[in-house]
Amino acid sequence: MRFLHTADWHLGKKLNGFDLAADQWAMFKQIESVALTEQVDALVLAGDLFDRAVPSEATVDQLKKMLAQLNLVDRFPILAISGNHDSAPRLGMASAWYRAHGLYLVTEFAQAFEPIVIGDTQFFLLPYFTLQAARNYFADEQLRDLNQVMAKVVATMQAQFAPDKHHVLVAHFFAAGSQRTPASETMIEVGGLAAVDVALLAPFDYVALGHLHNPQALKTKRVKYSGSPLKLSASEATMTKGVRVVDLAADRVAWQPLSQHPDLVKVTGSFAELTAPEQVAAIDRENYYLLTLTDQNEIPDVMAKLREFYPRILSLHFTRQLNQPAVQTMHNLTEKSPLEQLAAFYEQTTGQPLTARQQKWAAEGLAKIKGEDDATTQA
Repeated sequence: MRFLHTADWHLGKKLNGFDLAADQWAMFKQIESVALTEQVDALVLAGDLFDRAVPSEATVDQLKKMLAQLNLVDRFPILAISGNHDSAPRLGMASAWYRAHGLYLVTEFAQAFEPIVIGDTQFFLLPYFTLQAARNYFADEQLRDLNQVMAKVVATMQAQFAPDKHHVLVAHFFAAGSQRTPASETMIEVGGLAAVDVALLAPFDYVALGHLHNPQALKTKRVKYSGSPLKLSASEATMTKGVRVVDLAADRVAWQPLSQHPDLVKVTGSFAELTAPEQVAAIDRENYYLLTLTDQNEIPDVMAKLREFYPRILSLHFTRQLNQPAVQTMHNLTEKSPLEQLAAFYEQTTGQPLTARQQKWAAEGLAKIKGEDDATTQA
């Protein structure tokens, strides 16, 4: 058995208002190309196909076209589960006729214990589930945490193992020892315990996980995250994205990187450096940018000015830090006028003195406030 492991497509995702539909189509075509080139026997999709529980009509149509291309045109069997971002009922509504064409989409906990046999391999598809769903299935209200549940899940699946087959688990959860990137991943907690003990998964030849977007989040030989195929947050900017090709007969898991264009790029420098002619000439206007300015002085309307060169800015940060104002006694404070106190505070926090124009504005504002206070007192 040779299959492609992917997950966390998050169709319908937007980055700060930018629609990723076209990027996700390009991502899909790369995944399809890897599957065809590697001549895999099946594709595994380990959850979070959608980004939200109620995807738009266009997003649902996008997934339908992708699955139809892989399954009906390319003739790949597909083994998919719902993740915590997906709506299980919506995703699984056509699962009956899907199976007739070799598209196995499992969205209910009870379906996880019926192995799907393709060639020399049994696949067990475990969708994202709640603790109560497990209690109901096992008729056991004493199940208190996720590891108790997973011990029963694995034992139940192991009882179905055929001795002449390989055994693969497809699941969507947080495995113990993994590193989470919280900016892009929703916390999964079942019964108050957020991590599955990897040791419980030892009976399987391979465990194809979804949920964590970092493919290197877990350092184990046979329990792997594929990661998301696209960069979906600032915390993922430096990650290499891709899919895994798993060859069970050869006991080999190969990493296949996917090119990122448009890419998610971090750039740091002064406004002058970021807008210098040589820098502007190198800008790929299709990329998404995370900009950090090193200027100490404020630049009016800086975002609008930067968008002239970097049209897809996701975030703008500044390296200047607010200095901690020195603690002063009440006696020292009362010796200074309000304008002097304001000037001192400004210089302490920004490292720069008030300009003449700023002093004029501050004086006018303080005079106006004082006039309003005097009028209120007289009234």
